[in-house]
Amino acid sequence: MSTESVPERVVVVGVDGSKSSSGALAWAAAEARARGATLKVVRAWHVPALAYGPYAPPPPREDFLKNASVQLDEQVGTVLGEDPGIPVVREVGEGPAAEVVLSAGAGAEMIVVGSRGLGGFSGLLLGSVSTQIVHHAHCPVTIWRDGN
Repeated sequence: MSTESVPERVVVVGVDGSKSSSGALAWAAAEARARGATLKVVRAWHVPALAYGPYAPPPPREDFLKNASVQLDEQVGTVLGEDPGIPVVREVGEGPAAEVVLSAGAGAEMIVVGSRGLGGFSGLLLGSVSTQIVHHAHCPVTIWRDGN
């Protein structure tokens, strides 16, 4: 009998509160269920550099972290309900969204993101975060598109 441990199976999904990321979250949960994997739900945050200056300093960093955590919990609860039937790990990271999701996806079986998030140009088929993840991930990537 081998004493080596079997690595945990993980499906990572990046969310930002958008409709597209909610669709990605639902799809990723179904995929994690089918694979017998843990679902890791990741949300990035940062202090917006241009919103503050010498006359209006930003709130404490802890406020941004707390806000991102609350928004993550609300989105997970809304999309997956009280008992999603799989292990769900929530992770909030500071930094650019693509970097945070890619870091969280190290060793994952798959990364899932929506095709478009909250920012940017609405006419693009893929947002900048999903494009960066497709180009830099070391595992399969699924881009969920809501059809709009």
